[in-house]
Amino acid sequence: MDSTRRYSIATGTLFLVATASALVADALRPDLSGPTYLTEVAAHPTRLAVSALFYLLAAGTSVGIAIAMYPVLRAVGGALAVGSVVFRTVEAVFYVAAVVSLLSLLPLARQVAAAPGTAPGDERATLRILADSLVSPRDHMTIVGVLAFGAGAFLYYVLLFRARLVPRWLSGWGVVAVLLIMTACVLSVFRDTSVTGYVPLILPIGVQEIVLGIWLLARGFTSPIPAALPPDTPPFPDRTGATTTLPSPG
Repeated sequence: MDSTRRYSIATGTLFLVATASALVADALRPDLSGPTYLTEVAAHPTRLAVSALFYLLAAGTSVGIAIAMYPVLRAVGGALAVGSVVFRTVEAVFYVAAVVSLLSLLPLARQVAAAPGTAPGDERATLRILADSLVSPRDHMTIVGVLAFGAGAFLYYVLLFRARLVPRWLSGWGVVAVLLIMTACVLSVFRDTSVTGYVPLILPIGVQEIVLGIWLLARGFTSPIPAALPPDTPPFPDRTGATTTLPSPG
């Protein structure tokens, strides 16, 4: 198995794990809307903790996707390949910060559960205000993380499309789907809503990443990767039109 095939298997696996982790995390996380969400969190602390673990796994595998593809993509666009790694690292950082904010709800939820009927109304209101001050930044950090994801994904989908490393219908689908999810982020900012509420704009990239992950596992990258020439051996055409290189001095 050559190195390019190993990179495609690693990338495909990471795509599938990242998508599955995010879906499981969203499914397990208690509802954080409504007037009694702290009671819901207090009733399901294990669900919240497991959800946080899956969010962390999704964050790690997200940046891992760009890192796994970098050795392949740098041959066709080094600057864009580096940019994809940088943006997806920023994405992971904000996702981790959002997880910290999520876990910080547990102590407040326990206080509400400890004395639900005896705590004064102003005390319960204070706990709710503190909890809201954690939930709101979490939503904003998630939006920034999704925007960083969109920027990083757009860069490597452009490279995949340009170099035909996967079928162009698949990489083109990725470009369009990324623009849709970034549109969802813009709408969530201006309307002060959760980005996860725009399912029609988010679904295309979710499905595309699953299809791409399966493609990379089954078929791999479909074009040969051009080898980078050393800086001291510039190419020169010989009389037959073939490309030759000058040997290094000494």
